[in-house]
Amino acid sequence: MSFVARAFALASLVLLAACATKPLPPTEAPPPAPPPVAAVPPPTLPPPPKNAREAGVSLIPPAPTIYDAWAQRALQAFRTSCPVLIKRRDQSGLAQGADWGPLCSEAASLAPEQATAFFRDRFDWVRVGNGKAFATGYYEPEIQGSRTPQPGYAPIYMVPPDLVRCTRPDGTTGRGRIDPTGACVPYYSRAEIEGGVLANRGLEIAWAADPVDLFFVEIQGSGRVVLPDGTSIRIGYADQNGLPYTAIGKLLRDRGILPPGGANMQSIRDWIRANPDQGRELMRENASYIFFKTLTGPGPLGALNVPLTPRGTVAADPNFVPLGAPVYLALDRPEAYGLWVAQDVGGAIKGPNRFDTFWGGGPEATQIAGGMSANGVAYVLLPKGVAARAPTQP
Repeated sequence: MSFVARAFALASLVLLAACATKPLPPTEAPPPAPPPVAAVPPPTLPPPPKNAREAGVSLIPPAPTIYDAWAQRALQAFRTSCPVLIKRRDQSGLAQGADWGPLCSEAASLAPEQATAFFRDRFDWVRVGNGKAFATGYYEPEIQGSRTPQPGYAPIYMVPPDLVRCTRPDGTTGRGRIDPTGACVPYYSRAEIEGGVLANRGLEIAWAADPVDLFFVEIQGSGRVVLPDGTSIRIGYADQNGLPYTAIGKLLRDRGILPPGGANMQSIRDWIRANPDQGRELMRENASYIFFKTLTGPGPLGALNVPLTPRGTVAADPNFVPLGAPVYLALDRPEAYGLWVAQDVGGAIKGPNRFDTFWGGGPEATQIAGGMSANGVAYVLLPKGVAARAPTQP
């Protein structure tokens, strides 16, 4: 290699070395991390009201439309309730027995054509809380049965003597039973009772031919057991095992088995019958179990222990509606729109403005009650002057 070539090569190496060792420009420093965001606690919601006094009431004008047929049925139901109403301790905090005395005396002597003016003029009409109402329906079903056990039949039990009110280890009091150690424990569940834990104790009133039919009699709270000779036994609610009620229609909706709005009584029955094993387990998810008593007289008895009035009785939560008080429901179902009297309660009827309308017995009652789902506004009728004592709606 010539000197010139070597000199050029050397110069090239030096240049490359210089390029290789030249420092790179400093990179831009990363931005500082943002300060941690303090967690925002969820808003603290006030506890739900325990009764109507806590929910507050608003005094409103009477409804402009009261049909005579509504008022006359309500007058009949109100009269029937009065002997209990004037003695009953009111849980809602709105009115006590003495408040109802003058109205009950007046109602006893009214002619039917005076009923409309009575409810319009002689009561304070109030809205409890926001008054937003939801109403369902119930009826008196007829089921086939027998006085003696038959293969596949389900027993209809009276109240067991070991179902008592007792104080549990956590200090709460409720229905239960005393175990061999002397402790208060929950009473037997539906699954345990259907499994035979109460069998052969002489508690059977009769036997139902179809356990599914008996399940729905429990939901309604009363019914007729039609015997092979054509006679019948009327049965009504006597007590409950103390375990919580679970609405199986809601379970079917939540699991996507039935569509929203499609879980009426008939569709639930149809699904259970089409899926007997799953249906039995579904019914047992409602651990609540109803015990019955034999009834005599003109109709099923409600929580006031007086006969219910078809299309005139409504079940309500006694913490928000005085039992025996008239109620006006302005609903989006015309069948249920009008005057009712709160004469009953229900396991699923909880909270302000939740109602269950009673439709009596027969195919029409079964159809209306089974499909009843109505929204609207509810007004409770109280003796004049009582509303002024209650806190106004917050």
